[in-house]
Amino acid sequence: MLWFFLWIMWLFLLFKVVTDIFRDHDLHGWGKAGWLVFCILLPYLGVLVYVIARGKGMSRRDAKQAKDSEAAFQDYIRKAAGTRGGGTSATDELARLADLKDKGAITAEEFERAKAKVLS
Repeated sequence: MLWFFLWIMWLFLLFKVVTDIFRDHDLHGWGKAGWLVFCILLPYLGVLVYVIARGKGMSRRDAKQAKDSEAAFQDYIRKAAGTRGGGTSATDELARLADLKDKGAITAEEFERAKAKVLS
């Protein structure tokens, strides 16, 4: 059972190394091909050497990917919630415009123009 578990762990590490090879933008075609051939022909040695030689870069790329994914997710949430660049939603802007119109700070014509701009 222990050997089976270790073999499964090694497979996960192998897949992690292969995905890291393709994710690395600093490594170009022949370098990627060389690492892949090394990891396929001599799998245990290839993976071990890759982790020793490029392990720090793997962690930096993982952290960068996580950061990029989080930023993309937050951007999606902002767009889905209807927030604008300043952090105010269209509803908040319309309420502010209605308040300005009620106070007489803007005319009904200016309110309609601003409302059309907010809703577009």
